[in-house]
Amino acid sequence: MEKLWDKNYMKVWLANFMIFSSFMVLTPLLPLYLSDTFGVGKHTIGLILSGYTITALLVRGFSGWLVDSYPRRLVLLTSYFFFFLFFGGYFFAGWGLALFAVLRTLHGAPFGTVTVANSTVAIDVLHPSRRAEGIGYYGLSNNLATAISPSIGLYIYGQTGSYDLIFLTALLTSGVGLAINASLQLSIRPTIPNKQHLSLDRFFLLKGWSEGVAMVTYSFSYGVLATFIAIYSRDELGITKGSGLFFTVLCCGLIFSRLVGSRTLRQGKILQNATLGVTVSVFGYLLFAAVKSEIGYYGAALIIGLGNGHMFPAFQNMFINLAPNSQRGTANSTLLTSWDVGMGLGIVLGGAIAEVAGYSAAFWMAWLVNLSGVLFFYLWVRRSYQRNKLR
Repeated sequence: MEKLWDKNYMKVWLANFMIFSSFMVLTPLLPLYLSDTFGVGKHTIGLILSGYTITALLVRGFSGWLVDSYPRRLVLLTSYFFFFLFFGGYFFAGWGLALFAVLRTLHGAPFGTVTVANSTVAIDVLHPSRRAEGIGYYGLSNNLATAISPSIGLYIYGQTGSYDLIFLTALLTSGVGLAINASLQLSIRPTIPNKQHLSLDRFFLLKGWSEGVAMVTYSFSYGVLATFIAIYSRDELGITKGSGLFFTVLCCGLIFSRLVGSRTLRQGKILQNATLGVTVSVFGYLLFAAVKSEIGYYGAALIIGLGNGHMFPAFQNMFINLAPNSQRGTANSTLLTSWDVGMGLGIVLGGAIAEVAGYSAAFWMAWLVNLSGVLFFYLWVRRSYQRNKLR
């Protein structure tokens, strides 16, 4: 059997870990930062933080075209450098709310590009016989970062009360990832001929529209939870140090299901993994909304983690299988664009609902949206995928 963990795959795996570590070390603390520094309300927090996701969304399709059309190493290193550079701006973000909003919004652009470029390079360096399995393991880098980094950020803040130290941690972490990717040795791959003839399918994988719609509903729910979990647990549940543990429990579920799911993905059971994942996750969101206690809080984290760990790599394989090899970047960008759309909507609408009706209403909304996506998956997406897949 062909080797999975070769030098290049390990490098892009570690670089992706650093991308999401630097991102996630800030995520649960930014609502607190905005509240403490500028005294803004829930709806304003949601609007400001959604700028990052919206910008990432706007560049995703264009990023996929760039990755497919130009040397991937160049696109990867350029976008990674700007992703790293923007973290330095957070040291000056306290000068004004407008400055923070602009900085955070612009930071989404290199994030959108670097995640597309890095995941596409990871697929390139995998042997075809190990690709489905490798995609599953690649996602472990996201999951480990999501498990470790929020806890580190919350611990540092709890010990020091310093947001600048959190910003420095994110800056250094992304710098390590940039250095790792700078050492990649990639073979030259053919790029898209006749680049002047563009079509919508070069920016968005049209065959994957239904998979994209389903992904929007799943990320919507996650966007509501991930954005407001720290402030909700502190203000309404009295769990002052538990949001870091929430992410840890969630990611333990993610990691376990990724390890199990990667073996079944190698056997070609992509739809089975996706079906199991979306079905399990919806019960996690229901538990979180319905049971306002530590049992519901941490139990939901585990269940959502188990579901998403099966769902996301299966969906990524579905998008790759719907696209020709020349559109791997487009397939990845379509998946991530769909995720960003849902996250952005979840942040904005979650903040608006929380402002008017409270966090409980926002979390019930998150469950209902997730449930609609599960029903759509059962009624349409599975058959659509079987009709349109290329491999």
